[in-house]
Amino acid sequence: MDAARRADDEQAARWKGRAGHAWGDLKGVLDEMFRPFEELLVDAVAAEQARQVLEVGCGTGGITLAVARRLGPAGRCVGVDISEPMIATAREYAEQEAVPASFLCADAQDHAFEPGTFDAVISRFGVMFFRDSVRALANLRRAARDEAALRFVVWRDPAENPFMTTAQRAAAPLLPDLPVPRPDEPGQFAFADPDKIRRILTESGWAGIDIRPVDVVCTLPEKELVRYFTRLGALGMYLPEVDEKTRGRVVETVRAAFDPYVHGSDVRFTAACWTVGARASTAKFS
Repeated sequence: MDAARRADDEQAARWKGRAGHAWGDLKGVLDEMFRPFEELLVDAVAAEQARQVLEVGCGTGGITLAVARRLGPAGRCVGVDISEPMIATAREYAEQEAVPASFLCADAQDHAFEPGTFDAVISRFGVMFFRDSVRALANLRRAARDEAALRFVVWRDPAENPFMTTAQRAAAPLLPDLPVPRPDEPGQFAFADPDKIRRILTESGWAGIDIRPVDVVCTLPEKELVRYFTRLGALGMYLPEVDEKTRGRVVETVRAAFDPYVHGSDVRFTAACWTVGARASTAKFS
């Protein structure tokens, strides 16, 4: 098994296991924290007057459901994600809210979508995890109609997002074996370089590429902060493996590191991202 395939299998296991369950358990907190991005993408779909929409990396389905509500009975929104626990949560909420959205548990990189189906493809933080980004975006291009809109949001450089790296930086001295993500690997900051984004989209059949910075203030309740950093990210995946005494020291140290972001009962930070738009090229594409 080559290194790329092994890394891909490890990532799939993560999202189907501990990470997927954590996102499901924290759905309400995360939906509210990232609400501004939901509004951005829903408005983008409305501006396109799209009727057939695919959300990539839909997670627990918050944006898919919001788009489906906006489209109404005349449209269709499909969410796709590799995580079985998150898709199960998304389907549960769709049923509870009686929203006509559908969810597909599959790897969007390889799934055999019906060609030329969607007139909009959207994603919030869901396109940075593919093993082969060109292959994945090419597969999504095949699923899209000519001139279909692509709109996604990804993180900019880690240095511009100190909140997102606070837990790992604070815990590292206490956990020397804590995995350190590499910038050239699939992960949260894999699309931080706009030149890389342009190359991937051009090679995968997208044109009219528009990349713009967006800085959004996000909030979460202070009472949820410990649950947030002990369940998510590299620290959240590693912490269950350590002994109780070490865990206590880590939690205390990391919580103190977040103090600059705590304002009364709220935690506030700025999410520094790229908002990326493109069109499905009409040039011959296979």
